[in-house]
Amino acid sequence: MSAQTDPADLPGVTKEQRPSPGSSRLPGQRDGQGRTDGTGSGGDGGGEGKVLNVFSHGVLVIWGLLVTMPLLWAVLNSFKDDGEIFGSPWGLPSALHFDNWSRAWDKASMGQYFLNSLIVVGGSLIGTMLLGAMAAYVLARFDFPGNRFLYFLFVGGMGFPVILALVPLFFVMKNMALLDSYHGLILVYIAYSLPFTVFFLSGFFRTLPTSVAEAALIDGASHTRTFFQVMLPMAKPGLISVGIFNFLGQWNQYLLPTVLNVGEPDKKMLTQGLVALAVSQGYKGDWSGLFAGLTIAMLPVLAAYIVFQRQVVAGLTAGALK
Repeated sequence: MSAQTDPADLPGVTKEQRPSPGSSRLPGQRDGQGRTDGTGSGGDGGGEGKVLNVFSHGVLVIWGLLVTMPLLWAVLNSFKDDGEIFGSPWGLPSALHFDNWSRAWDKASMGQYFLNSLIVVGGSLIGTMLLGAMAAYVLARFDFPGNRFLYFLFVGGMGFPVILALVPLFFVMKNMALLDSYHGLILVYIAYSLPFTVFFLSGFFRTLPTSVAEAALIDGASHTRTFFQVMLPMAKPGLISVGIFNFLGQWNQYLLPTVLNVGEPDKKMLTQGLVALAVSQGYKGDWSGLFAGLTIAMLPVLAAYIVFQRQVVAGLTAGALK
């Protein structure tokens, strides 16, 4: 009988692939009972991981198509005429009809509604972020009697349905002469968005290092200066994230302006104008103008998320990484 060959002397076997001491099988080689060396590749765990990876990627692709296809369809139809919308609803436009956009902007007053929404949402967003950040910082960094009560009061405000407050809110705004006004809607939007802002930023401020604030106070900075010049810049990812969420919620708000903006048509918000356009253009058959108005309404939201998407993700994951 010939002598047994050492697996380590076989050609093409590297140092990493040599069997462990006491074992004569190569990595991945099965023994008489069908078992495989643990150092080999191609085990059952790797196959299950690949299947799970393919399945998760497939679900994400399907979800992405379900979200983006209606948006792309609306944008494409905004450049078609009415005949193409009904004749080839899924096809590309034969020519770019920019007159649909101008007609929706001027004749349907979408330009005025867009400006109204920009004024109200811009003012309310600034007020929400300023007041929310100050309240969240105090609740997160200072201990005083009633701290937890105030925090849970803000958290409870997130679960209060705004529809239950519409009737008393209407009479309160009427008694204060704030109906059909920009500043009235700004105040309501701020109150509507503060609970989520305080809840989100309180958890974020707790993750910031306390030593930095203590060093600023030792150097002679006041609490106000420490907040605005030290802590607020450090909370930039969280501020951008909650700012995007507030912008989306306030820009798409329809119920509050419908109840509180009933007198003057020139002060309607973009969502109100879009609903009015859908009703009027539905009877006129101007579907191309309707799709153009819809695209005008959703463009700022898409632009804001595309520009700040990295900051949004960084703000959401910052607390978990610290």
